[in-house]
Amino acid sequence: MRYTVQVPMRWSDMDAYGHVNNVVFLQYFEMARVDLFFERASLEERTGLRRGTVVAAHDIQYKRPVVYSPRPLDVQIWVSAIRAAAFTCHYEAFDHDHLAVTGSTLLVPFDFSINRPRRLTPDEKEFLARWTEEGPAA
Repeated sequence: MRYTVQVPMRWSDMDAYGHVNNVVFLQYFEMARVDLFFERASLEERTGLRRGTVVAAHDIQYKRPVVYSPRPLDVQIWVSAIRAAAFTCHYEAFDHDHLAVTGSTLLVPFDFSINRPRRLTPDEKEFLARWTEEGPAA
């Protein structure tokens, strides 16, 4: 199942060419992840991924330029490839109902107290499985 987050654009997100700068989309994707993994998880009284994750890799494809608008972008986020110590988030950003940018992020759970990667907990895997295209395992 996909989760949709409305992400506001800022006037300062535009570059000298008059469109939203390419690197800003990483921030938009981050905002969608935070909304899902922290805000949504808190509302559901789940742990989400509060123990921490780090980004291992990003991939972005730009489909069309985006110009500032007071109307927020709709960013859809979902999860795939849930493994013992990594998972992937996918994104589609829509500008006025038109697909503008797609991307993905490889995330690794991380234990900041010992500065090392860690395994996903069963609760974290269960939470992530709810946001896959396939849905949770029965």
